[in-house]
Parts: sequence; structure tokens; C-alpha cells
Amino acid sequence: MPPPPHAYGQSARSLYPTFLSLHESVLLQLTWAWCGIKDALRWDIVFSVAGDPEIRVNIYKSLLFNSLSLTSIYVFDCFLQPLVHGRQKLHRNVGWVYQALWLFPVVGLSFYLNSSWCSIIAKRTFILQHGNRATAEQPTTYAGMIKAIATSAYRVIMVFTSLAVSFAFKSIPYVGSLLSFLFLCWVDSYYCFEFVWIARGLSLSSRVRHLEERWAYYLAFGTHSTFRSPKGKSAEASASIGLPTAGLCAFGSGLANGAIFALVFPLFVIMAMHARPVPIDPYSPLPRGQEPQDAIKHPSPFIPIRLPIFALVLFINDWIVKIFSVGGRSRSRTSSKGEVGEASESIEEGGINKIDSSEHYRSVTPTPRIGTDRLRIGRRKID
Repeated sequence: MPPPPHAYGQSARSLYPTFLSLHESVLLQLTWAWCGIKDALRWDIVFSVAGDPEIRVNIYKSLLFNSLSLTSIYVFDCFLQPLVHGRQKLHRNVGWVYQALWLFPVVGLSFYLNSSWCSIIAKRTFILQHGNRATAEQPTTYAGMIKAIATSAYRVIMVFTSLAVSFAFKSIPYVGSLLSFLFLCWVDSYYCFEFVWIARGLSLSSRVRHLEERWAYYLAFGTHSTFRSPKGKSAEASASIGLPTAGLCAFGSGLANGAIFALVFPLFVIMAMHARPVPIDPYSPLPRGQEPQDAIKHPSPFIPIRLPIFALVLFINDWIVKIFSVGGRSRSRTSSKGEVGEASESIEEGGINKIDSSEHYRSVTPTPRIGTDRLRIGRRKID
């Protein structure tokens, strides 16, 4: 016969988790979204950090090269296409020659160089913020080169998979454009924060979990994308927070919108370096001091703590890695819960050493606190 509850020192009711009400949870999500908006508007940080010569030079390179890319796109959209409109053969030949010999090479080179320049900007910003000790580099080895190539290849796969998923969402009637827009907001946020996550030593699965557990904040921070109306007849609309280039997005093609994002991407990387994603602990979101130590409140069960935003992308990536793996050594085990599989995790591990994290990033591996045992089963269900 089991002992009575009081024999253990606490009742069964005290072991049951306490939840916030629905409207309190919604209010918290809106508060976190507002924090994301404010962090995406910190142009004062950009101007302050841009005073560093190395950062300023790389920002200028990015702006100039992406401006050339954007100009090439608008020359084709606004001048060449209307000039040969109605002449099918001439229109086809001019379009093919211009795109193959100039537009696609310029845009592709721009995106490639922009990634390199953003890495330099992010690294330098991180050094200014945390000191030289934060980026102690390992000597270059053959294994390190192979790892860097594999990591870059996986990122390219992830970019194209994300774009493919966003286009697939657009094909859904009525809600497709909205779903594509929201998904691209999270994708934009992911790549803005990827540099700081890698610098802090987070693995791919940790990065994805960090974003998915703070979906309201990152949705607001990354609200920069374009989408078409469900009927597909109106011009492309643009939703942008803190971006003066929103007007250009309204008149460009999808390629032009990508170039505009690349144009301002280095600036948002700097903002992400100084941002403070919230909440610190998604499973116990009330600020410290607002809840007793013995009565931790968790979000309402009707508001998801974690959204499986990248579940489909990681599932596709895992299968791609599995198909192209030599000797079949990688075994995919991506689950429907949105966790990354062994194949993806072994390919994409990040390339910068782990350093001391600041307080608002320690929530990726939360420290034990009173009442955590109550959530252990619930977290397994959510994860």
C-alpha cells in the first residue's frame, strides 16, 4: 500500500504545474514580439559599431556590390523587358542573354561575397563586444578545411530548401501567401542570428530550438519579406520593420527582394549581435521576482511554447544528406517533432569555438531551478 501524500512532505496537488491564463500568455507573446521590433530598430548600434574601420570597409563593400546587383535587376525589369514587349522572339533572346551573361553571375557573386563580408562584420562586432578572447581560432588543418566545406555546403542546401518550402507554402489556397510570408520572416531571423549563435558554440539543433521556443520575438525581428495576394493579380506587397527600402520591395521581382535583403543584411547582423532575445526561459517566462520560488507558473497549454518551424526543412535536409552520403554512413532519424537528425547534425556543427555566453543566451541550456522536475515529463512531450 503506497504511503499517503503527506508522507513525502508535499501533496499531489503541489506537484501539479501551475499555468498562466490564456490572456496572460497572449500578452507575454505580444510583449516578446514588441521586444523583437525594438531590437530590429536599433540603428543607433549600427552607427556606433560602423565607426570601426574594418566594419565600415566591409559594409561599404556590401552596399556597393549589392547596389550593382540591385541596379542590374531593375535595369532588366524596368527597361529591357518593356523595350522588347510584344516581340516574343526578341524578348526571349534578350532576356536569356542578359540573365545568363550578366544578371545571374552578378547576383550569385554578390550573394557569395556578401556572406564572406557579413562573417567578417559579425566576427569583428563580436570582438568589440566581448574582446579578443572570444574568438581564439584553431590552426588550420585538413580536417578543419573539410569541416568548413561541409558546413558551407549544408548551409547552401538549407537556404535552397527554405526557399523551396516557402514557394510550396504559396501554392496553398487562401492562406499560402501568409504562411510563406511568416515562414520567410523566421528564415530571415535565423540567418541574422546565425553568426552569433555559431560564435557562442551552439549546434544546429540548439540554434533551431532557440528560435522555435522564442517564435514571437524572432517573427517580429525578421518581419522583412514579400508575398503576393492570393489571387496573384496585384503587385507584390512588402512588410518591413525598420527598413527604409520597403518601397523598393513593392515594385521588384522576387530576385530584387532578395537583393534588397542582402543589401541591408549586414546591418541586421550587427543588430542581432547586440539583441537580447526573450524570454530567457520559455517554460517559466515570468521575470524574476514576479513569482515565488515554490510556485513557478508556466505558459498556458493553449499557446504553444515551441513551434516546429523548421521541421519540414530539416526533414528534407536530412534526406538529402542521406542520399548523397558516401557509403551510407549517415542514418537519418529526423522525427516529426522537429528535431534535427544525425545526418544533419554531423554535417552542420558550426565553425567557431564555444565561448562564454551572456545571460540571455544561457537559456539554451537552462540552469536547474526549483520546480524544474515538474516540467521534465512535459518538456519531453513538447520537444
